[in-house]
Amino acid sequence: MTPMLPGGGGGSDHRVSFSAPRSFTTAFKSDLKETFFPDDPFHDFKGKSFPIKAKKTLQYFVPIFEWLPNYTRRLFMFDLLAGITIASLAIPQGISYAKLADIPPIIGFFVPPLIYSVFGSSKHIAVGTVAASSLIIAATLGKKVDPDTDPELYLDLVFTTTLISGVAQLILGVFRLGILVDFLSHSTITGFMGGTATLICLQQLKGIFGLKHFTTHTDVVSVIQAILKNRKEIRWESTSVGVIFLIFLQFTKYVKQKKPKLFWVSAIAPMVVVVSGCVFAYLAHAEKHGIAIVGDLKKGINPPSIRRLNFDPKYISAPIQAGLITAMIALAEGIAIGRSFAIMENQQIDGNKEMIAFGLMNIVGSFTSCYLTTGPFSKTAVNYNAGCKTQMANVVMSICMMLTLFFLAPLFSYTPLVALSAIIMSAMLGLIEYEKAYHLFKTDKFDFVICMVAFFCVAFISMDVGLMMSVALALVRALLYVARPTSAKLGNIPDTSLYRDVEQYPGATDIPRTLVLQLGSPIYFANSGYIRERILRWVRDEKAKKDSQGDDVEYVILDLGGVTSIDITGVETLVEVRRSLEAKQIKVVLVNPRLDVMEKLIVYEFHRKNRDRIRNRGVQIYTHANEGLQWQLTLDK
Repeated sequence: MTPMLPGGGGGSDHRVSFSAPRSFTTAFKSDLKETFFPDDPFHDFKGKSFPIKAKKTLQYFVPIFEWLPNYTRRLFMFDLLAGITIASLAIPQGISYAKLADIPPIIGFFVPPLIYSVFGSSKHIAVGTVAASSLIIAATLGKKVDPDTDPELYLDLVFTTTLISGVAQLILGVFRLGILVDFLSHSTITGFMGGTATLICLQQLKGIFGLKHFTTHTDVVSVIQAILKNRKEIRWESTSVGVIFLIFLQFTKYVKQKKPKLFWVSAIAPMVVVVSGCVFAYLAHAEKHGIAIVGDLKKGINPPSIRRLNFDPKYISAPIQAGLITAMIALAEGIAIGRSFAIMENQQIDGNKEMIAFGLMNIVGSFTSCYLTTGPFSKTAVNYNAGCKTQMANVVMSICMMLTLFFLAPLFSYTPLVALSAIIMSAMLGLIEYEKAYHLFKTDKFDFVICMVAFFCVAFISMDVGLMMSVALALVRALLYVARPTSAKLGNIPDTSLYRDVEQYPGATDIPRTLVLQLGSPIYFANSGYIRERILRWVRDEKAKKDSQGDDVEYVILDLGGVTSIDITGVETLVEVRRSLEAKQIKVVLVNPRLDVMEKLIVYEFHRKNRDRIRNRGVQIYTHANEGLQWQLTLDK
């Protein structure tokens, strides 16, 4: 800051706009667009003729019309290989996860991939069921209906849960409410998935040990107590087979990690386990040795289930609870995985379009004997590594599964339950991400706490409690950021016109008789009191410092470049700050206010009540003090 004569300053002088604020309609449309359409999805429509707009609209809402016209035989060969590969994984996992959800082993799960191939925007997602959602459905519905005593009613509620989940996902997508999924932070998902994986692994000990009696509760303590209570039922034959299968599956994962080109070894491993298990069970008469098998499976696909949807007030609370929770979990997992693989290809996917696709495939799935599906990591990773090029890989996978249901279903009736337990455990061990938890601990202790709260609450209480507790902690953290925003004192970088945070740049020099503060958040009712006190504390500390140096504070310049919005409480706060400082013979200058902030100040006539003139020349601000000197401040954005 350098003193200059009145009227000096060099160069043109551009004033801050004091024109009439935008109309309510204009401002509301702008805010609405930024809230629900931050990606501006229809920017390509501008200046186009009606036929082109109609074509682009159809391609936007039904993505298959965008990639199918350019589809080639060469692309199909890649997708054919990928589809067959993921089908070999999807079939045994589908049977395993259906068992986890306490529903019949074979469900018509080939329909959702077909729906996603039409409406989905990700080229890499492979649609399928997931363990976490399966366990949530079983745990929630099991409190209302026992799947063993009334399996038909229980299955009806599973289809109803799937419908509710799909409708919730569709509504979120249509109204572009993807922002709600953002409340499931990375640390929350990591802890939740880890805790769920731990529960699932422990529950599969029933199949590994060959136990006939077990607990219906999902917490760690109940599971361990059930194992100890029924330890006399443990069969060494079942345990030996389970351990062998588990070691084999883990070994194939190790091979994949060491030699990524051999990804197919890990991909076909579950199918190898199922086939070898069937052969072993058939030849060794496994049931006679205490090794339970899946049992009778009929050929063909299941009939439509639209008439099986049950909205009985006596039971509907459980499907609603399970449907809403699984909808959010499935969306968070599917969209996050889709975006992760899209980034690898330098591509982007629309989260809201994905919500619509997930919603439609679950709604149709509930009508066709399917239960909740999403984009699981294991199948998507295999699909990506297998070289998929388009959504056609899901079509190939669906056809393979349909052919299996028509011709090969009875062969899977000899599948040992211990083989399915081993497949589930192997898949779940990969979801307990120790390295990510340690990384959170090293980088952000609060995120680590959120992760651990989710993990331990899921493991020792319940999944819904763990999810709610971790989300609540994440919201508390967000509120702390909002209610206690950061501010910084700026100093001049020697031999430059730049002003930077003095804590970040210790070499920055103070400005004589002036305190420059940078505010970096919206100012509104939740934080206005803190901001007022923080500014006054900055002034108090600066006055004490300058007094010791024989200087004084005559000007406080507030850089509002980072203040994106302000409410009436925030404006009143600025008025209070100005009055408090003027009572101490300190003048306040507002610098670089944004449009939304300036409009509120104009309506409030703050600038007319302020005796200083606020003028903005790009990032150069001039203000005339009472002494007749003009001070120039260059604030680099």
